[in-house]
This record gives sequence, C-alpha cells and structure tokens, in this order.
Amino acid sequence: MTQDDWGNIKQRLLKTMGQNNFTTWIDPLVPGSVTDGIATLQVPTNFFGNYVSQNFSDLILHELRNEGVDASRLNFALTPKTSNNAVKSSSPVAAAPKAEKRGSPVTTAPLDPRFSFDNFVVGKPNALAHAAAKRVAEGGPVTFNPLFLYGGVGLGKTHLMHAIAQELRMRKPDMNVLYLSAEQFMYRFVQALRDRKMMDFKEIFRSVDVLMVDDVQFIAGKDSTQEEFFHTFNALVDQHKQIIISADRAPTDIKDLEDRVKSRLQCGLVVDLHPTDYELRLGILQSKVEMQRKTYPGLEVDEGVLEFLAHRITSNVRVLEGALTRLFAFASLVGREINMELTQDCLADVLRDSERKISVEEIQRKVSDHYNIRLSDMIGPKRLRSYARPRQVAMYLCKQMTSRSLPEIGRRFGGRDHTTVMHGVKRIEELKVSDGQIAEDLELLRRALES
Repeated sequence: MTQDDWGNIKQRLLKTMGQNNFTTWIDPLVPGSVTDGIATLQVPTNFFGNYVSQNFSDLILHELRNEGVDASRLNFALTPKTSNNAVKSSSPVAAAPKAEKRGSPVTTAPLDPRFSFDNFVVGKPNALAHAAAKRVAEGGPVTFNPLFLYGGVGLGKTHLMHAIAQELRMRKPDMNVLYLSAEQFMYRFVQALRDRKMMDFKEIFRSVDVLMVDDVQFIAGKDSTQEEFFHTFNALVDQHKQIIISADRAPTDIKDLEDRVKSRLQCGLVVDLHPTDYELRLGILQSKVEMQRKTYPGLEVDEGVLEFLAHRITSNVRVLEGALTRLFAFASLVGREINMELTQDCLADVLRDSERKISVEEIQRKVSDHYNIRLSDMIGPKRLRSYARPRQVAMYLCKQMTSRSLPEIGRRFGGRDHTTVMHGVKRIEELKVSDGQIAEDLELLRRALES
C-alpha cells in the first residue's frame, strides 16, 4: 500500500466519519505492508488497535478495496518506538505518528461545536457553574479538584462540559484532554477486562492531563467499574491532574454509589445548576433567535412571543430550544410571520404539557392568597379597586402561563366577556412598566406558580 493510496483512503474516511472520530482514531494510524490479503496498520497502543479493530475495521477494509488494495483482513501492530524516519518525513501520511505524542488531544466522545462558552447564556441559576467551568477551561492551576457539576435534564451540564473540552483544546493544544461518558468509561473497562488488556486501559486513563466524565451516576451499582474509577481518580489527583465530572444529582444523592467514591467526588467544588428562571429563559430564547435568523433570514418574531414562551415552557432548556426551532421551521414552510396565533397553533402540544402544571384555578388561588382577598370576591362581580386589580393580575397570568383563549379565561372569571379580559391584560402590561410594585408582584407570583 503506497502513501498516496493511504492518503486517498484517509480523505474518504474523514468525510464518512467526521472530524472528531477521524482525528482521534484514524489520523494516528500508520500504513504498513499488505501480504496475503492482510493489511497491517501501526498503532500507538494495544488498546488503540483493539478499539479501531472493533469499531472501524469494516469501514477501513471497504475503503482499502475501493482504492484497489487487495485486503480482506486488518492486522494491527505497535508502532516501533525506535523508528523516527516516518515522523521526519514531510508527507501527510508519515506525519500521522505525531498524534502518538503524549500531549495530543484525545477524545472518545464527539464535541458539539455549538456548545461553547460564547453561546452559553448566563443567569443567576447557572452563574457559579459557568464561572467555575471558565476557570478550569483556562488550563492553569485551580484550587478545586474535581469540579462536579450537577442538575436536572436540559439545564446546561453537557453544554459546559463540551465548552470546557473545546476551550482547553484551543488554549492548550499539547494538553491531553480525555472526555467521555460514564457509560463509555464502563464499556472500555469491561472490554479491557474481557481482553485482558487492563494495563493498556490504565495507561490510557492515567496518562491524561484532564479527565472529563459525563453522567457519572451511570456507574452507580457497578462495583468493579467504581473500583477502577476510584483508583483512576486517586492516581490523577496525586499527579495534580484536573478531573471534571457531571451528574444529574449531587454525589450524596446518587444511590448505590460507594461512600468512598462519594467522598472523593465531594472533595473539590460541587456546583448545582438550578432550574432556569424567567429572565434566563428569555435570554436563551433571544440568543437562539439570532442563530435561527441565519438559517431563516427575513423571519421576524412579533413582540410578546418570546416572553410568552419564556413564561410557559419551564421544564428545561432543550424543550425551550426545540420549540423555537420548530416555530421557525413551521413559519418558513407555511410562509407566515411568527406571531402569537402561529405560536399557539404550532406549539399546541408543548403548551398543553406546560398547562398540566399550571391551571387557571391554581393561578386564581395564588393571586387571591397573595393579595389576601377571598377567591369568590376576585372572581365575583365587585368592581372595587382592591378586587379589580388582583383580578386583572390573575387574568394577565392566565393569558401568559396557560394556553386558554380569552373567552375561556373570561368564563372562569364569573362569565366575563373576552374584551374585559383583553382590557385587563393590556392594563397590567402597562402597569408592570410604570409600577414597580405590580412588577414585583408579578415576579413573585410567577415564581410561586413555577416552583
């Protein structure tokens, strides 16, 4: 197999596999001889060869045959450490052993380029986690190890993990950063046990500068995996190597996790990503709208739509972003502007899911309790200001936080006409700008309803 053959094969593999997998698993391969239908490829470690054999051998053989190389099987041999000729060559193929250098970035999980610090919207619920992640991503010494990020689904853990890994690779290209999920760690460990390659496993995981493990709760209950994770953790900390962990809950709340592992995970900085508040959700939507406009130029969003979505979709950021993506795509397909009517039509199912959490009745009870008036007085016919203003506040919240139509809301407020509801909603919209007390009341009530 000539170097030109291998160069052509690599170009096709890059297109098929994507940059991350190609850089990690294909670029370090060095082509060797082809004898009796067996093509030899040189690899930096036994584990590396085993992984490529199990995951990419069929693809490589396919491309070899496309290039006219008569090969039916692959053989993986360790790169001779005493040979420097290939590294000194100027050809792209011969330069591949550079990836064998200890400082080369190694990632087993693909990194999403969209998950960067630049497009991570910061608010009160995630400010500490963002600051800690930024500090670690600078690549210098930090006073906490490990950094443990935890929180529910869609709150930004994985976004921050990807951002850290990508920032480190940009700032410190010679730093060996290993990012993977807990399931991948467990898979590698089990594979190494099965193939009796534990020394290769230990070499890979204990020679990194930064170890990043996502969703560590998945090793709970896996005793042997926890044992190896514990020893890997200790070895890296003793070498002053940085460890970054994420999970869906705090270490103490992970069931079936050994006490010594919990203790180790808590010895650094443990940071909770709190559920998003209204301001953060609105900021995320505003940021995502700018990105959507690149895909759908000319599409504008009517005033009030983003505020409506930020109020209504409170479960997690993924649902919020997915709703906005669907909204832009739908508007583009049907050739309509993004207004409130289109939003409620397009996202009816998402809004119904949100509504199951917040009902008109619940809003009415919360508002009457907040203003210390009887529910019957707020819903009833009395027009005293002490009843009328809370009634308008409740109508406004019903319009913002439920998918009920104005006529439906009116019926829940003593059979009032929809124009009365419209007037009340408009009045509160005006007052929340000019009256600080009304604005504060709305925020307190909104948080109480979303909690």
